[in-house]
Amino acid sequence: MMKGLLDWQHMSFAHPYYFGLFLLIPFMIWWQYSKKKYDNPSIRLTTISGLKEVKPTWRVQLRPALFWLRVLALSFLIIALARPQSSSVSESIDSEGIDIVMSIDVSGSMLAEDLKPNRIEAAKKVAEEFVNDRPTDRIGLVIFAGESFTQVPITIDHNVLKE
Repeated sequence: MMKGLLDWQHMSFAHPYYFGLFLLIPFMIWWQYSKKKYDNPSIRLTTISGLKEVKPTWRVQLRPALFWLRVLALSFLIIALARPQSSSVSESIDSEGIDIVMSIDVSGSMLAEDLKPNRIEAAKKVAEEFVNDRPTDRIGLVIFAGESFTQVPITIDHNVLKE
């Protein structure tokens, strides 16, 4: 199960007072069903025998669903206005090591196949071995091809680097 996504203990709202807008929903429901009493169109006919075979169209059948979709949309809007925020729990790890930033060339020249399968794959393999040999070091990754880009800031989480 998605533990991090459904962890409600660390959920907070920037503007919880917007939840007061949920009081509009019962009013909307009351309004919807009270206006039906007065909003029925009517025609006086001498006979309705010809109308018994007429089936309501799909638009008429789905009309109640439109109201409930509006209620659902309003609910989502209210939740969005409250700005839900989750805070992740940070864990303090005491370790001795050094900070290392790896720099890898990702330019077109790295696609040369003088190393199998190519230079970029060989560099990835060497980098992965390097990371595996340093469990207590914080390691970051910068890639470059003309311009540099910080791919992974310095971190102790080596799984991020391996991805």
